[in-house]
Amino acid sequence: MQSFLRTTGHPRRAAALGAATAGVLLLAACAGGGTTPAPSGSAGPDEGGEVDTSFVVGTILPQTGNLAFLGPPEFAGVDLAAADLEAAGFEFEVDVQHRDSGDTTTDIATASAGELVSAGADVVIGAASSGVSFTFIDQLIDAQVVQISPANTSPDFSDYEDDGFYWRTAPSDVLQGRVLGNLMTGDGAASVGFITINDPYGTGLQENAAMAVEAAGGTVTGNVLYNPGDTNFTSQVSELMQGDPDAIAIIAFAETAQIVPELATQGFPSSGMYFVDGNLSNDYNFPEGTLEGAKGTLPGNPADEGFKDRLLEQDPELGDFSYGPESYDAVILAALAAAQGGSADPITIRDNMQAVSTEGTKCTDVAECLELIEAGEDIDYDGPSGPIEFDENGDPTEAFIGIYQYGADNKYTFLNAEEGSLNE
Repeated sequence: MQSFLRTTGHPRRAAALGAATAGVLLLAACAGGGTTPAPSGSAGPDEGGEVDTSFVVGTILPQTGNLAFLGPPEFAGVDLAAADLEAAGFEFEVDVQHRDSGDTTTDIATASAGELVSAGADVVIGAASSGVSFTFIDQLIDAQVVQISPANTSPDFSDYEDDGFYWRTAPSDVLQGRVLGNLMTGDGAASVGFITINDPYGTGLQENAAMAVEAAGGTVTGNVLYNPGDTNFTSQVSELMQGDPDAIAIIAFAETAQIVPELATQGFPSSGMYFVDGNLSNDYNFPEGTLEGAKGTLPGNPADEGFKDRLLEQDPELGDFSYGPESYDAVILAALAAAQGGSADPITIRDNMQAVSTEGTKCTDVAECLELIEAGEDIDYDGPSGPIEFDENGDPTEAFIGIYQYGADNKYTFLNAEEGSLNE
């Protein structure tokens, strides 16, 4: 990939880098939307130059693959954000183009990224899977397109050489791992085993959860890896059971549908099973009681009932709302960054993303935020996913991790949320 040098200080708050003005004009010329001359005295990137007037939002989210259950609420969040922007009188034309991400066993995401770059996307929302995002992140960096993931949690993104084009509205698994490890030991588990998907998301989350278990005085009895797409878990579960763990964290995706029955067959109780954001789902087709007592963690504030109702207006078939708020906030933050900078091109969006999330006048309503920007106010947007305070790496530094528990109907309900900071 092309080598990019991250600037010191606060590069994401800075105005365009050395050659930004030329980059803005070039991108405006090749973007899918139209351009207009910037009026004298405007907040645009180049006084008297051209302004990108079309806000083109692409998505690379799972319609297929082992995270397909996360796709519907994420797509609904994006569509709801677009509707709210239009209703609020957003100054730029909103154009949403959805694409599939598939999973790491396919090349769907890379093809989708190429299509969106060709279509002149200003910002791409996705992927859900950290492993999938790593397959196309360089395409977007090279094309100078902003990427915002609503669900990537791998710690590896924090110091990735992305020239400021990569952001996420979900916190790093440094935080989820801490909460997961403390949850298991707090529930009385002195020994913990892990069965982990062998990708950046799985290994990063497991490492941080294991550190939290050991810091709390617990013992990690084993960590068994599996590869995406595996279907038989007899040997992995047998190996894990040899350590006689009190709790087992299943850090997995759709393969959980095969892992749980194998754990049950080998006598492990559901009350000792712990799930994570990659597999906390209400769609498992298990016999009644299979998951009773199992717990799980999910980054982000749980969507309140009012926001759930609004997502259901976009997709009445929704049964799960995971990462819907984060997807909504990803679009809104990019739009506010465009409004703050006076142009919907990727460079302007990149250079204003951190500014609209920190240190200004608090606002939560899209129309209110846009009015404040129009009045010349610096804003600090907080959305339905919770407090969003971007650091210089594009990571949210303040976040909630929700804790959930399954009932006899194999459906999970909210127990409580742990608020944490990545600066601790």
